[in-house]
Amino acid sequence: MHYFRGDFVWVGSHGPAQLINETWKHLHGPIDAAFRNHNKNKPLEHQRTYIFQGSSVFCYFEGSLLEGYPRPISQEFPGIPEHLDSAVECHEGECKSDSIIFFKDGTVYIYSTQEVPAVKQRQWAALGNCTAALRWLERYYCFNGINFTRFDPVSGEVLSARPLDARDYFVTCPGRGHGHNVRKNATLMAIKDQCSGQSFEAFSSDDKGRMYAFRGGLYFRVDSSKDGWHAWPLSHTWRNLHGVVDAAFSWENKMYFIQGSQVIIYLSDQIFIPVLGYPKPLKEELGVTEIDAAFTCPHSSDLYIIRGNKLQLVDLQKTPRSPGLEKQISHAQVDSAICNVNGLFIFQGPLFYHYNNVEGLVSSTELPKPGNITKHFMDCLS
Repeated sequence: MHYFRGDFVWVGSHGPAQLINETWKHLHGPIDAAFRNHNKNKPLEHQRTYIFQGSSVFCYFEGSLLEGYPRPISQEFPGIPEHLDSAVECHEGECKSDSIIFFKDGTVYIYSTQEVPAVKQRQWAALGNCTAALRWLERYYCFNGINFTRFDPVSGEVLSARPLDARDYFVTCPGRGHGHNVRKNATLMAIKDQCSGQSFEAFSSDDKGRMYAFRGGLYFRVDSSKDGWHAWPLSHTWRNLHGVVDAAFSWENKMYFIQGSQVIIYLSDQIFIPVLGYPKPLKEELGVTEIDAAFTCPHSSDLYIIRGNKLQLVDLQKTPRSPGLEKQISHAQVDSAICNVNGLFIFQGPLFYHYNNVEGLVSSTELPKPGNITKHFMDCLS
């Protein structure tokens, strides 16, 4: 994260201030707005940083100003006003498509070249004026001075109970911070620390490349590590979901959570929306009474369920659903499993085991060389 104020920029939550033109050549402060573009459908524009100043926009990639910039905002982003208050990128899956949300004098401009019209205006009166805006770990924040609130990027709904002070959350200031009592609780801190080595109860991945790790009623977003690490309560993303997750998997833009003998489903097109009628008994939904781990592979309706050292297949397209014949695997116990473009991963305690595919798991007569979960998946040193 970059923090801009006047002629200076700070990188991350602590450290010395730098002059903006030392980091961003040909640019002098103050600036109006900035965002890092997210558009995988246009690789040449993906991960570019756009900085707005008056009627102009500057575009940088890996610290270098791209040829042809600065240029007028009206040329680069038709329909977006000059002298902006703030801007923030919104990822597909969190918004309808990869979009930019611009703020100016109480009016919101949602810009996406993948939609018609490309610019939609909104009035989010409850949110107020955003002098800065930020996306961090799937969450969207509106800043007004030193205070901030969290908001829904689709509806503009304010998700914070009250404005909070940025000096307690986003920047490191002497004598300030949040969670002092939590830091005194070693057990809870181990759950919240992705590098503690404490076992995860479940992992999950989906066709959009999102990957989550679950532990103690909290979760980590694993695939966006470049944005930093944070343990979040389940209910922050999946409304009304609490407690330990025994297993989780995704299929057809839906995310399934197994908790004890029940299953809960959320639609995952943009924000996660609970499906009406759930939770339901696991037996009614999948034809089984208990699960240690469950996973689907990309773009497949085959759900694999692990109980003890037995693997069973459930075809999610069939009604009613029922498990197939049991197949024995080499693992006596499994905490979780995921299957993605890189293969099949079995998680057990602090270790994981990699297989090329399900057939490799079933045919193996001995365990492959284990890897360290925290080192491989959680960006830890060991």
